[in-house]
Amino acid sequence: MMEIVIYAGNAGDRNERGMRGSVALGTAIAERYGVPARIVGEAVPPVRGGWAEQLHAAMPNLLSLSQQVAERLERDDGGLILTMGRCAASIATLPPIARHHPDVAIVWFDAHGDCNVPATGDAAAANYLGGMVLTGAAGEWDTGLGRGLNLANVILVGARDLDPPEQARIDSGQIVALPVGDGLAARLEQALRGRRVYIHLDCDVLDAGLLATEYQMAGGLGWAELREAFEMLALHRPVGLEIAEYEATWPDGTPSERSELLVAIHPVLTALQAAGRT
Repeated sequence: MMEIVIYAGNAGDRNERGMRGSVALGTAIAERYGVPARIVGEAVPPVRGGWAEQLHAAMPNLLSLSQQVAERLERDDGGLILTMGRCAASIATLPPIARHHPDVAIVWFDAHGDCNVPATGDAAAANYLGGMVLTGAAGEWDTGLGRGLNLANVILVGARDLDPPEQARIDSGQIVALPVGDGLAARLEQALRGRRVYIHLDCDVLDAGLLATEYQMAGGLGWAELREAFEMLALHRPVGLEIAEYEATWPDGTPSERSELLVAIHPVLTALQAAGRT
């Protein structure tokens, strides 16, 4: 049956709002659909330092997350839903997904490319851990959490804040990228080529001001566009859905409204719930 895996731990967090948001959103989904939730990891105060320090601090929690996802996939092939504070936690989820579903399309909704690699030389360089998720899962650098992701299976959706090396990957055809714009759902369906999907939704793919996220960027998806895309994705036998970068509150303490988000992602949640019953 469908089960919500709530990652409550850290993964390069620079504030605690994402960790709280993961628990709040995962709990809300579990209650709304009447399914169990499993909390993995423990919240910790944000850690200062570069990517290496952040990864070291998060490793115990991330290992637990990786194990939970692997066990869930081995136990039941349907209905996997995860919430996580930061997209960096995906370095723990993508390797088991790639092992069990090597040909699945990874649909990566994100304002950023997340395909940088650590700076050479200084391991303590202040690279952002969340900006290196896809390359880590692909084995271009050693995360300590496994590898196996084929970058050719990744479809970036809505990325608009790209570093030059990330843009170069896209320009060379290593990764497919679909910009926000007319006919997004149709363009995405064409890129899928009939494949099953595993969906990563980083909430900063949304237009600025729609939802509390660490990064607010203009030019993102609106609610109707996200809903249309998820209606289409629900027809492609989704393997799972992970949601990251939803913060429990805005920086001023105002609670984050999540009703529009739940409406937009409902088609995929319904498909996963149905898959979990089979």
